[in-house]
Amino acid sequence: MFNTTLSPSTNLYVNSTSPSGPRGIPPWYQFPVCAASPWAFIFYFGVKVLNLAVGTPCNALVIWQIASRKREASTSDIFIFNLAILDVYFCLMTPVEIVNRLLLDDSRIWYFQRFAYGVKDLAPLFLVCICLDRYTAVVHPVLFTGIRDNKIRIGISAVVWALSLAFGLTSSILGFESVNDVFSGVVLFAFAVMVFCNVSVVWVLRRSVAGKEQMHPVKKKALRMVLIILAIVVSNYLPVALMPFVSYYTFVVFHCQIRVSVFSIMDLSSSIEPLVYITKMDRGDGRCCGRCFSEEPHDVQV
Repeated sequence: MFNTTLSPSTNLYVNSTSPSGPRGIPPWYQFPVCAASPWAFIFYFGVKVLNLAVGTPCNALVIWQIASRKREASTSDIFIFNLAILDVYFCLMTPVEIVNRLLLDDSRIWYFQRFAYGVKDLAPLFLVCICLDRYTAVVHPVLFTGIRDNKIRIGISAVVWALSLAFGLTSSILGFESVNDVFSGVVLFAFAVMVFCNVSVVWVLRRSVAGKEQMHPVKKKALRMVLIILAIVVSNYLPVALMPFVSYYTFVVFHCQIRVSVFSIMDLSSSIEPLVYITKMDRGDGRCCGRCFSEEPHDVQV
């Protein structure tokens, strides 16, 4: 994240988080030159407040809903559950960041903030797991029948958590710049896989009703959900494609506008994803979006 470089040991950073910063600029700017381009920072803090006010309770509700479900759990619920835990932690770090940025400027707290952003940066891996689970259920239902054991998904979730914690610790100790290339590669890889899986599901579902007047209600719901998730994936993660071209931007454009805006858009996923889940969960049949991610094989025959 853009603020992961905010460390007293960063040579390129002029401390502007203190009220007595240079030339009296507002304390939320990372660099003094960013005072001329404030809108990205305003958007960034607006997203932070939204995540705290909306993302925290929504993700908590998702966690409770999945944990309290006794039967008819979706195979993707394991991934959704872990993603919600990660997002709750990230959302709850908002007050810590705002207080530290505006008042304390404590270098020790910055380590915790960088760790939170590092963990969040690998959250797309859980989305990849959800998309692959849905892709297998719809496109390869026979294979899906043989790998329905949740122990497999628990093991995959443990691997993703291990990678996320390692990435977060590296970001915290060495700074985000040390893992910037890894982050860009992971997000672009995740984006490509998610788009492929969602497009494949849409293609199979559309082809399964070719020449028919009506689509089966279950398939229609699955198609609608896939299109929603595909739109979220494209809007939240496609802007990351701008990051590798840092050499083509001026310092102000990249650090004060593009970088802040890109990560703000990504952070919106902490509120959008649980809202989509809750919207589907509140339907009359009691199913949530996770249910659409991996229906029983007989529900998704193509």
